[in-house]
Amino acid sequence: MATDEFLADPAELAVKLGRNADDPKLLYALRAASRRFRGQVRHPVTLVENDAVVLDGTGSESLLLPVWPTTAVASVRLDDVLLTEGTHYDWSEAGILRRLGCWWPDRLRCLAVVYSHGFAPMPDVPGDIQEVVLERAETGFTLLAGVQSKAVGGQSVTFGAQAATGATEAWTQAVNRYKIRTSGDP
Repeated sequence: MATDEFLADPAELAVKLGRNADDPKLLYALRAASRRFRGQVRHPVTLVENDAVVLDGTGSESLLLPVWPTTAVASVRLDDVLLTEGTHYDWSEAGILRRLGCWWPDRLRCLAVVYSHGFAPMPDVPGDIQEVVLERAETGFTLLAGVQSKAVGGQSVTFGAQAATGATEAWTQAVNRYKIRTSGDP
C-alpha cells in the first residue's frame, strides 16, 4: 500500500475510530478524504518534481508560482530565452519568482517555468491539512450516505449539513490556504 496517497496517517484515524489501521473501510474513508482535498486545491499537495507551467507576465518585479512550497526551480524561459538564476531571477520557498534588475513583462503566456513543489509525503504534510483530512475521513467512515437523521429506540441523531458535505470552517480555510494560486488571487 502506497502511504503517499494519504494526506494523514491511517494509524491516527484508527485510534480515533477504535479500529485497526489496515481496516479497508477506514483506508477507503482516508483515501476518499485525501482525494477530495487534492481535488479542491487542484494539485497533489505532496512533492511534484519538474512540473512545467506556462505563466502570464505580471508587469511587476515578482510573480507567484501556482503551487507552494517551492523546493527547486530548474529553469525559467522568457519568450523562449533561458534565464539564469541569480542573474535574471531569484525564487523563494513561498513560490515567489522575482525578476532581478527589471520587471517581468506584462504579456500573456510569456514565461515557461520548470519547478518542483509540494510537501514530502507523510509525516511532512502540514498539520492543518492532516487535521481536516482526518475529520473528513472520520465523517465519511461514520455517516451513512444520504442520511441526515437516524432514530434507534428512543434516541435520534441529526447530522448537520457540514458533516454531510465535509465543508467545515477548518476545511474551507485549509483549502483556501493551499489551493492553486492564480493571477487574480490576493
